[in-house]
Amino acid sequence: MPFAVSISILSLAQAALVALPRPRASPAWMPGGRWWAAVPAGSIVVVLAAVKLAPDSATALAWLALVAVPPLAALALGWIVRGSHPWWAAIAVALFAIAWSAQGSLAGESAAAALSGLSCIALGWLLVSVAPAAWLRLGIYAMAAVDTWFVAADLLQGPNAVLTVAAPGGLPRLQAIHFGSAQMGFGDLFVAATLGCLLAGTPARQRRAALLVAVIAPAFDLLFLAVDTLPATVPIALALGLTELGDRWGKSDAGDAGDREHKRKTGRGEADFSP
Repeated sequence: MPFAVSISILSLAQAALVALPRPRASPAWMPGGRWWAAVPAGSIVVVLAAVKLAPDSATALAWLALVAVPPLAALALGWIVRGSHPWWAAIAVALFAIAWSAQGSLAGESAAAALSGLSCIALGWLLVSVAPAAWLRLGIYAMAAVDTWFVAADLLQGPNAVLTVAAPGGLPRLQAIHFGSAQMGFGDLFVAATLGCLLAGTPARQRRAALLVAVIAPAFDLLFLAVDTLPATVPIALALGLTELGDRWGKSDAGDAGDREHKRKTGRGEADFSP
């Protein structure tokens, strides 16, 4: 599959992850706090540092993803995605079977990418449950900034290459997303799913953000004509920023309309009492 088609589909997958989550009650057993907002940016720093300093840790991360991703995907399918039903959790088993039996094919890559993306929805829900929304928004911006800095400084490419090829004993690689001739990091889907979970309580804003990602991400991919690696977290941060800016404009317009109505009514009242 041509690279342009492959990367465009992955970018649209990010938009789908923004649109899929629905609001769910927070787990009472998890302690909340502002420091959870550091997880998005911190995950990049910790993973890349671990792979850089100890390349063998890439295999350990591949095994961790293999163990954690399928049950997290089942949780998302059974409880978190819109229209979910407990029976849908069984789909995760089918996806894993396809990802395992059809490794190297487009069907296998699609199943593995679906598992990874769905697991990101579960992780995003857990993070949104414990991190204050205002701080988590800053965390998303920080993740995009760190990602951009690592790419620009050529700090990401080496460790990322080691991580993406790590294989857990011939089983599916779920620690990175491979589709056709394009690749994305696990964090690129995680940040999109986190944004979707963050906005799930306001469906109109969530749909707006998903649409923005669907437009911005493929347009951002045009930069691949000039470079080999891009920080795919940036379109998510841009979509969040534009969504927040639209909210502020909407409130400002509503306030101005209210002021005009108040002045109009006040003017009428003065006319009524004029001699």
